[in-house]
Amino acid sequence: MTEGETMEPLEILDCDSPLVREPLDAPRSATVARVFKALGDPVRLRILSIVASHAGGEACVCDITGAFDLSQPTISHHLKVLKDVGLLTSERRASWVYYRAVPERLAELSDLLSVPVTA
Repeated sequence: MTEGETMEPLEILDCDSPLVREPLDAPRSATVARVFKALGDPVRLRILSIVASHAGGEACVCDITGAFDLSQPTISHHLKVLKDVGLLTSERRASWVYYRAVPERLAELSDLLSVPVTA
């Protein structure tokens, strides 16, 4: 991938069967692992939380940057990683960029990890 090129959002699961009903094949495991790797960074996990919990379900990059003691380029890198794995979308409005969580992606992760509780 070259600088400035973004990847299409990832299809995490082709169906909604939980992990316990169907083993993941190698390509799907690699795809899902990339998403979890993105979430494995505390800054990215916190960014996703800030965006998802923000009023109206979207946050301006200025709302995100102000929550960290990190440079703007570092925050931009973390946002790009979250976008590349399909967890965030963005929209430019004038000079600001607004981010939204992708509920379908979060639901796919939730479905994947859904394990029936047995008594």
